[in-house]
Amino acid sequence: MATNKEFDVELFFSALADRTRLRLLNLIDDEEVCVCFFVEVIGTNQPKISRHLAYLKRAGLVSMRKDWKWSHYRITPPENKYAAEVFAKVREWIKNDPAMRAERLQMFNMCCAPISKQPVSIVGAPKPKPVLAAV
Repeated sequence: MATNKEFDVELFFSALADRTRLRLLNLIDDEEVCVCFFVEVIGTNQPKISRHLAYLKRAGLVSMRKDWKWSHYRITPPENKYAAEVFAKVREWIKNDPAMRAERLQMFNMCCAPISKQPVSIVGAPKPKPVLAAV
């Protein structure tokens, strides 16, 4: 295990070694996304999604912002330059996977649908927002 100042390479690769976590990273992409959208698209319960997101957060790959009852997640690239390169390549790879592209499209079709066609669990949820680069 790494000390506080060291990069934990084992945790980094463990975080990327799970299909559900890769699916979450794909859905987040360059947006800030509410947990409720992950639950609907991935089709599993909120506690399980939250555990996977906590793992990604512990690995330093996502950050979270609370807004009342909504939890929003966004990508946080690793500070370690080698890990950042690997992470960028993994994200590029999953972005080009047909199944991952289909899930991303499903999420945007769902969140942008008229309220009458949205699943009850996401009615009122904030739509994914692009993450603005720090200036």
